[in-house]
Amino acid sequence: MEILQIVGLGFVVTLLILIIRQQRPELAVQLSLTLATAIFLLILAKIQVILTVFRDLAEKANINQTYLTTMLKIIGIAYLTEFGSQVCKDAGEGAVAAKIEFAGKILVMTMAIPIIALVIDSIVRLIP
Repeated sequence: MEILQIVGLGFVVTLLILIIRQQRPELAVQLSLTLATAIFLLILAKIQVILTVFRDLAEKANINQTYLTTMLKIIGIAYLTEFGSQVCKDAGEGAVAAKIEFAGKILVMTMAIPIIALVIDSIVRLIP
């Protein structure tokens, strides 16, 4: 199971970070970033499978690819925002993390405008 490998790797790196942080805090941050990159690379193939399934389902349901692409971008922004924010928090930069989260929220709202407009337009058409 891949999750056991990821969790095990996380535990090992966490222990190393706890040991290293006392003497070389800058190295601890780099080790944390390396772990984050390794985990991302391990799950990259799974992300591709998810994207393929979503595209196939959208095609079968005759959903406009533009809306599917927008939704996937929104999900991607949300995940990347959370990831970046957590990395900054791990490095002790809560203020930077908050700004990343704010930017992510604004980007999500900006990308969601066409979908919100479509939903509102559909509702207006249903009302006599």
